Formats: sequence, C-alpha cells, structure tokens
Amino acid sequence: MSERFERRRMDGVTFHDCFLAGAVFDDVDLSKASFTNVNLRGARLSDINLAGVSIEDANIEGLTIFGIDVHALIEAELAKQDGQA
Repeated sequence: MSERFERRRMDGVTFHDCFLAGAVFDDVDLSKASFTNVNLRGARLSDINLAGVSIEDANIEGLTIFGIDVHALIEAELAKQDGQA
C-alpha cells in the first residue's frame, strides 16, 4: 500500500510497530521528534540539521558523515565508556 501525504500538519502523530522500509521524507520538519527502537540500517540522510540532537544506545558501526567513519573517530571514547559499565 502506497500513500502520499503533502502539505499536512500532523503534529503529535504516533507510529507504533510500523513497517516503513523504503519510506521517503522530503522537506519534513521532525524537530523535537522522538525515535525509540528504530532501525535506520542503510538509510540515507542528506541536507539535514542535527543541531541539538542526542543519540543514546546506538550502533554506529559504518556510520559516515562527510565520508568520515564516525565510529573510528570515537572508538577510544566508546571503549572507555564500555569499561565503566
């Protein structure tokens, strides 16, 4: 089933136990949105504003930003935190 939403305000909408693989979000404001237990494997994000974003308990292996492997950049810090657990 394919459905298209255009120029709609959907403040406060909740998606639970949904399959949205292949979904496309274009020119969408998701400010203050909350994502829990979400699979973004293979997702592509471009032209995004991540100011103030907090990411917790995430698997970031293979995550690249501007072609830079983020996991490799912070691997030592992640290992240090794992040792404190």
